[in-house]
Amino acid sequence: MAGRNSNKKIAKYRRYSMINIGTILFGVIFIYMIICIFLYVTAKHITSYEVTAGSIFGNYRYQALSLKSEEIISSTQSGKVTYYAREGAKASSGMTICSLNEGNYDSSFDQEIIELSSDDVSKLKSAISSFTLNFDDSTYQNVYNFKADMESTVLQMAQSSDQSGVSILNQCNAPESGFVVYSIDGMEKLEETDITSDLFHQNNYHKTNLRLNATVKAGDDLYKLVTSENWALYFPLDSALATELEDRTTIRFRFLKDNNTFNAPFTMIQNGAEYFGKITLNNSLIRYVSDRYLEIELLMNRKTGLKIPTSAIAEKIFYKIPEDYVIPNNDTEDEITLLRETFNKDGSSVVRRITAKVYSRKDNYYLVDTSLFKEGDYVQMIDTSKKFQIQDSNIETIQGVYNINKGYAIFREVTIIDENEEFCIAEPNNVYGLAAHDYIVLDASTVDADDLV
Repeated sequence: MAGRNSNKKIAKYRRYSMINIGTILFGVIFIYMIICIFLYVTAKHITSYEVTAGSIFGNYRYQALSLKSEEIISSTQSGKVTYYAREGAKASSGMTICSLNEGNYDSSFDQEIIELSSDDVSKLKSAISSFTLNFDDSTYQNVYNFKADMESTVLQMAQSSDQSGVSILNQCNAPESGFVVYSIDGMEKLEETDITSDLFHQNNYHKTNLRLNATVKAGDDLYKLVTSENWALYFPLDSALATELEDRTTIRFRFLKDNNTFNAPFTMIQNGAEYFGKITLNNSLIRYVSDRYLEIELLMNRKTGLKIPTSAIAEKIFYKIPEDYVIPNNDTEDEITLLRETFNKDGSSVVRRITAKVYSRKDNYYLVDTSLFKEGDYVQMIDTSKKFQIQDSNIETIQGVYNINKGYAIFREVTIIDENEEFCIAEPNNVYGLAAHDYIVLDASTVDADDLV
């Protein structure tokens, strides 16, 4: 009896089910998050662009060829060369440019007797600072030019000082005034009539730095003088640009080397079947005297309108409906009413009134979406028996963009009046087109008409 009573007092542990309302809710939320992440990863990512009013400024960039009045000065004897004039310096007639010394005599000044003034030191610091700021790894050759310029500057400063014991033997003086250049490229005698498009490829262009020659022989080239501040820039013209520039007598352009902008006389020349632009200058040569090729940009203020990226431009086909078959909407120009006649499989016809969105109006017809009709349908003229049949010959392709102001993509026509590689200018004030500050799809290939964005 005692044993049976003790067994009745044993209580079983209650097991709870793992499936309850909390688990179900967590599972639903987790699945929802997974679905959202998947949809985000696989969805089209659309970037918008705000349309602005503006114009395209000069997009024409060229490696222009510069021609100057150049004279190469040769050595009259053999010896070691010491240069005193800086590259690009303006030398007066009779000024000492360098010296030539035979044997082991060194005409460079003894370091101990050269004492530079504070003004001289300031000039050197300024030149060093300028070189440091403009240094480019791709033109490392300029380091050697800079080194030679600094040596020439110091020697020239010492020469012009009142220090005793300073003398120069076998001086080479400038035969006339001009800008000093220490490089030659074989194009010094090139004439305007010799210019061809091959010269602008620069495949075989080579420039020789004369200051790398420690010694010379009689007849070797020492330096070059640019004897006139009148010089010219030449660049090739294609037929489109030649047509655009044919009436110009002046042009505005910018040197990309230092961003200096100039207005200068402009003419076009023709050599054989090729056309070239010619910019004539009579100043600022000192900045570019050592350069044969200079990258320039023509700054032509072009047509004004709505500025749109070229990536936003798309093409779409529409049916042309003659205006005589259209019932206008007095409340808006964006919509019209049409009497559409379609045919059933048994051959019977059905006429319905439909509302069509107008994408453009040209000449005497409207452009409407092709999804409203299928080939063989008719549009009836109101209150008459006249019909217009929908055929593939009635389609027209227009350019446009996808407007997303309302949260979905709407195709809007644009009439391009100017363009370059990156942007185009669309005609403003188009009833069926865009307006400034509208938002469009930046890449038209990422969206279709009526897509939600």
